[in-house]
Amino acid sequence: MLLNEHQSKLLFAEAGINVPEGILFSSQTLENVQPSFPLPWYLKSQVLAGGRGKAGGILRIDSREDLVPLSKKLFGMTIKGKDVPLLRLEKSTEIVREFYCSFTVARELASVVFTVGREGGMEIENLSPDNLLVQKIPMSLGLTEYNMRAAFFHLGMDAEFWSHFREFVGKLYAAVRDYGLLLAEVNPLVLTEESSWVALDGKVEIDDNFLFQHTDLERFYTPEHASREENIARKAGLAFHSLSGRIGLMVNGAGLAMATMDLLNKSALPAANFMDLGGAADLDRMRTAMTLLFEDDSVEAVLINIFGGVLSCRKVALALYEALEGQAPAKPLVVRLSGNEAEAGREILTDVNSDKLVIVTNMAEAIAALKRIDGQQAETCKACEAVSVDLKFEPQPLGEGLPFEKDLPVLVQGITGKTAQLHTGLMQAYGTNIVAGVTPFKGGQEVQGVPVYNSVREACAKHEIGASIIFVPAAFAPAAILEAAHAGIKWVVCITDGLSQQDMLWVREQLAPLGTRLVGPNNPGLIAPGRTKIGIMPDYAFAPGPVAVLSRSGTLTYEASRRLSDAGIGQSLCVGIGGDPFVGTSFIDLFELLRNDPNTQAVVILGEIGGSAEEQLAEYVKETGFTKPVVGFIAGQTAPPGKRLGHAGAILESGRGIEDKLEAMTGAGFALANNLDELPGLVAEALKK
Repeated sequence: MLLNEHQSKLLFAEAGINVPEGILFSSQTLENVQPSFPLPWYLKSQVLAGGRGKAGGILRIDSREDLVPLSKKLFGMTIKGKDVPLLRLEKSTEIVREFYCSFTVARELASVVFTVGREGGMEIENLSPDNLLVQKIPMSLGLTEYNMRAAFFHLGMDAEFWSHFREFVGKLYAAVRDYGLLLAEVNPLVLTEESSWVALDGKVEIDDNFLFQHTDLERFYTPEHASREENIARKAGLAFHSLSGRIGLMVNGAGLAMATMDLLNKSALPAANFMDLGGAADLDRMRTAMTLLFEDDSVEAVLINIFGGVLSCRKVALALYEALEGQAPAKPLVVRLSGNEAEAGREILTDVNSDKLVIVTNMAEAIAALKRIDGQQAETCKACEAVSVDLKFEPQPLGEGLPFEKDLPVLVQGITGKTAQLHTGLMQAYGTNIVAGVTPFKGGQEVQGVPVYNSVREACAKHEIGASIIFVPAAFAPAAILEAAHAGIKWVVCITDGLSQQDMLWVREQLAPLGTRLVGPNNPGLIAPGRTKIGIMPDYAFAPGPVAVLSRSGTLTYEASRRLSDAGIGQSLCVGIGGDPFVGTSFIDLFELLRNDPNTQAVVILGEIGGSAEEQLAEYVKETGFTKPVVGFIAGQTAPPGKRLGHAGAILESGRGIEDKLEAMTGAGFALANNLDELPGLVAEALKK
């Protein structure tokens, strides 16, 4: 959650950091503004965009009579495409010198980064490279005295200013830790005539996962910066962004939602929104989603694309039927249901007797239906033609380092929880050898015939454990991961989502010397088809075969694997590495293990916008001479820059972004699919090589 300057300064003030006195107001409350602090003032536009000063969004006021007319001027501005909903009026500060200071959770460096600059202000990007000092701060060590001294000496300040600088930096770092910040930027940080260090401006971003665990921080949310639709969706728990197209979109799973958005945009059916239902499609959420789409004047037709993994298409259909109250939809509605109980779901919707509702079984039919509704000619999709491959696959023992055979003993952490119990039963039904479970203070019980222990160490004393799967809440997941690692378990699969980025940096640092491989967090686990399943993947989507599928998205894993299986192309191993910025096992780690796996003849990579995991993999493949063919697909290519689409890691940065990712993969010899329909054909071709 990105905060505006005013909210950033409120947070700073709570943390004991000096900020100028100021008040916030809207155009509706402008006439009631009565500042208690003396002139001169600064009037500052509050928008979630940089460059306010250069755009004229900050004005000095020397007379009270200027407040109203200058405020109205700023309220009428648009800064980087954003309207100005709020203004901050601030007391003037007497400045001796300006600096730059920030703490950032840097994805590319996998670390918290502490940066100071001898100069700050609007021209920070144009100053000389030696202006900034950048230091990495390990989470397990934290900010040290020598980090602060190095920063202070870099600024070239006299010793008399050290104690107050040390105090300021210490409080800023404490705010980063206590409030779960991804960014705490002070530009400029100023030294006043009273020798005080003051945050003259501020930019703060709170980790959404930390926010999920600490809901009291919602007090910093400013609804004025979001659209009415985005605020309604946020309240309902929907991942939603307004876009500029005309086809409304509702999908389950961020990866599949991004892939569907791309398919619409590339089919001359521009998406009007991004919407991820997540794993829940209950009546209230469905009603909210349909209301948002039907009441949006820009939406001419709606596409619902559901792949039922664990989620039941029948339950989705029931919720949709009730949301429609059995009546014709307000706008043309195309519904694609596939996977878990899809046929039953389609049968339920046939009771809505309306030509405005079109029920399809695949995305080729969905696109054709939308084109007819849109007045376009529906062309035959050559890539959608059924691929059928007759593979002769003889399973062999998995390669060294891949222990996922039928008899691998598995531990379930958090086994007494509702979700864990469900998936323990489903894993057992697949043949997974679950030998023990752990829930503190529940030792001595049984779940699905599995003995429960109070600690991992107790379980390991009674059973040989080859892998553990974690279902505990996000606040307790870091400790659960490390408990398994310290007990000597070599593979840990963390299904839990919502771990903060700082927590994951800490976990990775702790795991490094222990030799445990972590899969996840925020992932569907893994499956070696025909052998074992450690996770929540729907087993019907998979079949034994020669292709490994590695993915940052759960729903994309199911969707892609089901399409391969239907084409007669089975899988040797499928792993969801997780969609967060920081995960345990990477694409590269798994490629190293698959290199000599006799079962794996080709690899499919299902990637997403955000981060550089795919670029790093491409460089690894080139440098190490990985000889097995690789087929790739990237979801979110048509996303607008700066929008975080569901996954914490899925954000398209400004600049080249996606082009760099695609060029790196192509340069490494990956065959790239434009959409999921092309995957089976490309994989079939790769297997011939």
